[in-house]
Amino acid sequence: MKKLVFTILAIQCIVLLNAQSKAEDVKSFTLANGMKVMVLEDHSIPNANMYLFWKVGSRNEYPGITGLSHFFEHMMFNGSKKYGPKLFDRTMEASGGSNNAYTTENVTVYTDWFPSSSLETIFDLEADRIGNLALDPKMVESERGVVLSERSTGLENSNFRNLSEEVKATAFFAHPYRWSVIGYESDIKNWTIEDLQTYFDTYYAPNNAVVVISGDVTLEGVKKLAKQYFEPISSKATPRKVHTVEPEQRGEKRVMVHKPVSTPNVLLAYHVPETKHPDYYALDVLNSILSNGKSSKLYSYLVDENQLATSVFSYMPESFDPNLFYIYGVASQDVNASQLEAGMLSVLDDVMENGITAKELQKVKNQKLMEFYQTLETIDGKSNTLGTYELYFGDYKKMYTAPDAYEKVTVEDIKRVAKIYFTKNNRTVGVLQNNELEISTDSK
Repeated sequence: MKKLVFTILAIQCIVLLNAQSKAEDVKSFTLANGMKVMVLEDHSIPNANMYLFWKVGSRNEYPGITGLSHFFEHMMFNGSKKYGPKLFDRTMEASGGSNNAYTTENVTVYTDWFPSSSLETIFDLEADRIGNLALDPKMVESERGVVLSERSTGLENSNFRNLSEEVKATAFFAHPYRWSVIGYESDIKNWTIEDLQTYFDTYYAPNNAVVVISGDVTLEGVKKLAKQYFEPISSKATPRKVHTVEPEQRGEKRVMVHKPVSTPNVLLAYHVPETKHPDYYALDVLNSILSNGKSSKLYSYLVDENQLATSVFSYMPESFDPNLFYIYGVASQDVNASQLEAGMLSVLDDVMENGITAKELQKVKNQKLMEFYQTLETIDGKSNTLGTYELYFGDYKKMYTAPDAYEKVTVEDIKRVAKIYFTKNNRTVGVLQNNELEISTDSK
């Protein structure tokens, strides 16, 4: 009976998704300067948004300028030719809008939400900072201090950040994914204005961006404003490709971090392919099987049944290049790092040796469909998801075939990808604890 309920739920999600919008509802055009613009009309409310996806993240940096991508996320709000310091936010808010931004290893994304009547103002604001960003030395120094504080505060407050920074640097020894998005402290302190200008000129070119606009707009209206405000901004030479390929890991790596903590933390990291890879959906489903909810395998075994951990999660970022699958646990009181690590590995061993049941798989498929559909309930979610599929999967149309891709994942696929990627030779183990307590190294 439960299986029937799950199946009906999955079908409902697919029906709702298809009713929401279709691939052919998304219109796109490319300006003469190479900027791609995608438009999804949704007249359900008189609002709209604009997402600007810049194909630049920490993978585009190198030692000496790490953290610059994230730094520009800050600087883009600090004044340009027409709209000086503070005026970007003030002008947008006066128009009824708001904004935010985020930076990852792969992209930097700026988001604007506003009444559709303010569309031209948003175009004007964005065009000004894309074409005429001011790198005023006083503002640079001010934001440098903000970012340094953000880095130190983040490390002080987050055990996961402390440990993941060390694990990334250990798991990768060649690819730029080895440093954190916020960058090294010494680099942040020593960027020059010339470094910033070169980076901005290289990556903030219209031909290095994808713009997604959803909401109460028309294709004709967006095209007219895009030509008026964005098209006069000159294109630049195509940025140099990131061609470094991380060599195959040929043995387990381990890293120990000491920091005052109440109980040990353990982080496992396994190399996995990029998001475009055919194994992506099976790995994404496996990620949910491991840690999505209190009935997930990691939570059930480590927290509920054996009290080895107080919290646990797994995580696999979307990625242009092969990256890491993370599994993180915080030990319960009187549980040492070796015991927690052994418990985490036993869960993975069980998946590799015994696989999962069809019922477990169907439950997670239904969860994935519900989560996916929920991202498309708002114009904000639509723009972000369309841009994500366009960049990470190579075509926004794949957003509309994602439900089918999840449905095709089999129990055999889950066991197969677990056995391929969750191997000892492919593993980096990080331990965060108070002192130099010896940890077991005889784990499988």
